[in-house]
Amino acid sequence: MNAVLSPEDALGRIPGWEDAGVRELNGGLTNRTFLVESAQRRGVLKVDRTVRTSPYNARIEEARIQGIAADRDLANRVLYADDTVYLTEYVDGAVWTRKDLDDEDKLVQLARALRELHALPLTGRFFDARAAAHQYLNKLGEAVAVKAGEHVEIIEQLRLPQHLCCCHNDLVVSNILSAPYIRFLDWEYACDNDPFFDLATVVSHHQLSNQQAQLLLDAYFDGDGARWRSQLAAQVRLYAALHWLWAAAEASPTDNE
Repeated sequence: MNAVLSPEDALGRIPGWEDAGVRELNGGLTNRTFLVESAQRRGVLKVDRTVRTSPYNARIEEARIQGIAADRDLANRVLYADDTVYLTEYVDGAVWTRKDLDDEDKLVQLARALRELHALPLTGRFFDARAAAHQYLNKLGEAVAVKAGEHVEIIEQLRLPQHLCCCHNDLVVSNILSAPYIRFLDWEYACDNDPFFDLATVVSHHQLSNQQAQLLLDAYFDGDGARWRSQLAAQVRLYAALHWLWAAAEASPTDNE
């Protein structure tokens, strides 16, 4: 196992942050996360256990994409990035919870923010759901092989995206911030994908009702959401299958660090 940098050693790489105060936050599965403060500046520091590889963005590439989004006020600014250390500005605001999606006005705001996100320049990296599915499948044991194969088949049978745009690809509510306008956090999966995948993540992951899904589509398409229900439904199936494989891979005892 590779040695993980301490936050102090990580901050030592960043000019002006060497003596920052550090408080650990709830981190991701592959990194430790800290709130850091220096000279009345605050940031969020992530220290990775290993160098990022697919399906994640490399940290330098993530910083490039997030920087473009930050220029449109859709993300917090990146202050430093290298292969295993990532520092972004800390912005006061409210991270969403599932309850926020029950607020119709917020759901409309989210749809409009997603439309702005999808208008960002293409990233140059394609989200390959089939490759990700097989990557997760390779981590699973025989006990779930049959069920896993069914989910892989769902993904392989779906048509490849006909229209690509910059997508976030991880739109769970904990990655949505009101500050006061919507910003998106954690751009580690961001790349070019079908825009309906982001919409489907919101709908499927949070189990939105048919009425809420229709409201989201109508807000995204300026009242013309009904004719796009089939495209959303296809991406909901893809997301649900991919999420099952991801969750099974994370829980698998064969997934050793």
